[in-house]
Amino acid sequence: MSFKTSVQHFQTLVTSFHPVVVIDTVEEERVQGLISAACNDMQMAVFEWSVAQGLMRSPDSPDHRWQNEYAPPGTKRGQALPKTAEPLDMLRHIQEMSFKAIFWLKDFAPHLKDPVVARQLREVAEQFSHHRSTLVISGSDNDLPPEIAHDAVYFDIKLPEPEELYNAVSDVVRALKGRVKVDLTPEDIRDLVSALRGMTLSQTRKVVSYAALHDGRLDADDVKRVLERKARVIHEEGLLDYFPPETNLSELGGFEGLKRWLAYAKVGFTPQARQYNLPAPKGILIVGIQGCGKSLAAKTIARQWNLPLLKLDAGRLYDKYVGESDKNFRRAVTMAETMAPCILWIDEIEKSMGQTSGEADGGLSRRLFGYFLTWLQEKSQEIFVVATANDLSAIPPELLRKGRFDEIFFVDLPEANERHAILHIHLGRRQQGTDNFDLNQLVIATEGFSGAEIEQAIITAHYRALYENRPADTNLLLEEIKRTVPLSVTRREDIQRLRAMAQERFVTAR
Repeated sequence: MSFKTSVQHFQTLVTSFHPVVVIDTVEEERVQGLISAACNDMQMAVFEWSVAQGLMRSPDSPDHRWQNEYAPPGTKRGQALPKTAEPLDMLRHIQEMSFKAIFWLKDFAPHLKDPVVARQLREVAEQFSHHRSTLVISGSDNDLPPEIAHDAVYFDIKLPEPEELYNAVSDVVRALKGRVKVDLTPEDIRDLVSALRGMTLSQTRKVVSYAALHDGRLDADDVKRVLERKARVIHEEGLLDYFPPETNLSELGGFEGLKRWLAYAKVGFTPQARQYNLPAPKGILIVGIQGCGKSLAAKTIARQWNLPLLKLDAGRLYDKYVGESDKNFRRAVTMAETMAPCILWIDEIEKSMGQTSGEADGGLSRRLFGYFLTWLQEKSQEIFVVATANDLSAIPPELLRKGRFDEIFFVDLPEANERHAILHIHLGRRQQGTDNFDLNQLVIATEGFSGAEIEQAIITAHYRALYENRPADTNLLLEEIKRTVPLSVTRREDIQRLRAMAQERFVTAR
């Protein structure tokens, strides 16, 4: 939703007698911009309240006449109305005001634990439902009592659009004029704004300022610094991990069938596909044996399509407080939608949205699963979902039916040609020329090994080579391979059962 559309939506809520609008965000700058733009068009007065300042006329309010004569020159801070700092006094004052206005209450929800304040708010809301005044409650934890939530509507402010990010970058450039040299082509600016997607305006200003002041320049090289900081910021949010296309060096050995399908699916994102009313691909589910490249496939798709990769760690969604896990899922999805087009990778989906008894977690897993199915079915943004799973028995049948995902692929243990490619990739990563190894002999020795087991054998062999101060060679690798007992031996029955279940249900990734 663009900023202009958000403003129109907010105006509609106000003019349709919604007395309480809740905005779950800490970005007060964007809330102020939204309210200011909406009320300037409607010519409505705006008041702001915080427990620290009390109730005052907003500086951006139309026909703002109440200025604080003691404020520093050049500031627009208003003067608080007397005896309005306490929530109850403020609400009673608002109830006595006779003209329509927007009243923005900052971090107000915690005060509603007081039953008297909650009751007073209900009375104000009842009054406002008849004459188009509106209370806007903002903050990061807006859990309203049920009797108040009944009259409230939740308004979702998305993360900044490219136009807003561009304006924020321009603000930084103007503020640093004379202190840094700006050397950005139009293409560089587009790349910089693209790198900033998914960040708040405050984060954008800080990151761009740091990049510019780091070396006194703002140029194309700073895009990489912005991406690095962005990855840290998203990780600190605790819900998603971010892998920029520029740092994704993943390679996939084998999987020719999956690669062919992806080449066809990529066409679904083109304008030509939209001409034929073809929907963009939703995503794929990859099931199979552990260590055989399911997670690597998600990274490789993002690399080949040159798209950012977002990994949803489902374990981070869960919170001990009622309702927080659901909110975390919506926050993660919102972040992905803001960064579209992108790849959203949900690893081991059965552990977060699998079948449970319903008593172990109070039905939370089923609720998250329901939210996910609805979002997957109705999403309009270009987000390609790659979900992976190891345990088929824990996956709800609703997820496996045709139409949920574009395709479901089964990943088996690598065959000889695939093991050859895997050996070639991992030896090359360890600065080893494959001419020094008998790959055919190694391929035979690793029969029944997963890709992860082959990689670990190569790593262990190189540890030993460094310890013994000798070059790694075929014999050393063969010794480590013989010491390894693969999953195909330790879990033979499980693998056979998985193969039998997948044979008639899913498409092979080969």
